[in-house]
Amino acid sequence: MIVALAQFNPTVGALAANADRMAAMARDAAARGADIVAFPELAICGYPPRDLLEKASFVDGCAREVARLAEITRDLPLAIIVGTVARNPRALGKQLANAAQVLSAGEIVFEQRKMLLPTYDVFDESRYFVPGDKQTIWEYRGRKIALTICEDAWNDKQYWDRPLYTRDPVAELAAAGAELLISINGSPYHYGKRAQRREMFAALAAHHRMPVYYVNQSGGNDQLVFDGSSFALEADGREIAAAVSFAEDLVLPGDHRANLANETEAVYDALVLGTRDYIGKCGFKKVLIGLSGGIDSSITAAIAVDAVGAANVIGVSMPGPYSSDHSLTDAREMAQRLGIRYEVSPITEVCATFEKVLEPLFAGYARDVTEENLQARLRGVTLMALSNKFGAMVLTTGNKSELAVGYCTLYGDMCGGLAVISDVPKTLVYQISRVANQRHPGAIPENVFIKPPSAELRPDQKDSDSLPEYDTLDAILKGYVEESQSPATIASALNLPLALVRDIANKVDRNEYKRQQAAPGLKVTTKAFGIGRRFPIAQRFSE
Repeated sequence: MIVALAQFNPTVGALAANADRMAAMARDAAARGADIVAFPELAICGYPPRDLLEKASFVDGCAREVARLAEITRDLPLAIIVGTVARNPRALGKQLANAAQVLSAGEIVFEQRKMLLPTYDVFDESRYFVPGDKQTIWEYRGRKIALTICEDAWNDKQYWDRPLYTRDPVAELAAAGAELLISINGSPYHYGKRAQRREMFAALAAHHRMPVYYVNQSGGNDQLVFDGSSFALEADGREIAAAVSFAEDLVLPGDHRANLANETEAVYDALVLGTRDYIGKCGFKKVLIGLSGGIDSSITAAIAVDAVGAANVIGVSMPGPYSSDHSLTDAREMAQRLGIRYEVSPITEVCATFEKVLEPLFAGYARDVTEENLQARLRGVTLMALSNKFGAMVLTTGNKSELAVGYCTLYGDMCGGLAVISDVPKTLVYQISRVANQRHPGAIPENVFIKPPSAELRPDQKDSDSLPEYDTLDAILKGYVEESQSPATIASALNLPLALVRDIANKVDRNEYKRQQAAPGLKVTTKAFGIGRRFPIAQRFSE
């Protein structure tokens, strides 16, 4: 039994285009001798479709395209596993189910509905779907096949200390006589997840003594990046096929194309793919970046070049009254090395004009953060004006550490269409910047790595004036944001003053209102600011 894994990058809602691409990949699989080709979860519509599922015309369109896909592949000598939406015929419960349908000779010959519906982090499937009510063995060409959808194979009681569900669909199918498992997935990437998947499915294969075929979606859809990284394992855990990460691929047993063993490189490629797909799927071609000469804007520019090409990236330096000479020279040098268009638009004069206009209203008040934020907002206005004029999307450059504690300005440096590195802690920013300099040798000047980070909004300003050193800050934020630990637990674990940790935690809580107005960001850690983290803005809990 030869199973092909079609690691597919769908566009949400592009139903006909998705079906056409799937047909082409199915033809390739057939030409290579496959008996089965498996596509990812909800491949026909793209994952996650979210509230598009509430449109009857969308659901009808999915059914229509599955039927068309069956017809245009009628003559292929293989079965096609398609992730799609199915209607729930029962009178009770949600109207839809998350389904895997098998196409053969122009017909839908088998269907399995997802049993376990994740409702945590970025997942909200109980909002849309009713769980399947039974597991059925799919018999094909003399083999008994367990066909599962994503979460159904993620509840192995041998792997998890505390499974989320009482049911274990794989165990049920194995007990019914299944000889091999095919799992179709829409599993988003985060740091370390590729290794976690391999470990979990290898344990599952060994426990049930059957081969495992795992196919995952690739590509970026809004804030989520899907790495693909599909694989097939023998019952003893031995790899028999492996797809690349962060690209479409079609693999059969014997194909071993896994790449990016280094997880820092994987984060970089995840950001490139997420940026490319967000820009392209939103209908843009060009991007704008405010270049400060700092590490954050530098890595954002490098990612943008890899995502859309140097010819489609515009860097703009906007020196103000406190900008250093190196902020311009470092930005210009990097732009030249990357080969991007570079412009300079000073804000010093317009800033002075604004301050003069506001002077009567500010009479009696000392200079404070107001004047600092004015500079950031004038830069935001400049970039958005250029965005309108050039038809280019602005990429914001704030990192996760800054966004966590509110070290950012609403309607200033937060202006833009995509927050590329908003889930990348500052310490990791430096690491992926070294990856960028491997891909583009020496593009980011060494001075950018060694100079103290600064917003340059007042004389001799440094980030460390307001924040702890970033290695300390990031360790605190990992505990508080990603692991939901209390300040006391974090302080004890890191041997830090409790007052310091509480101050950082309070900053995180107080700045939720900023983050909920921020541009969408790309998720690369276990807990990102965005759809997977849902905290109230107006709240008083502080521990």
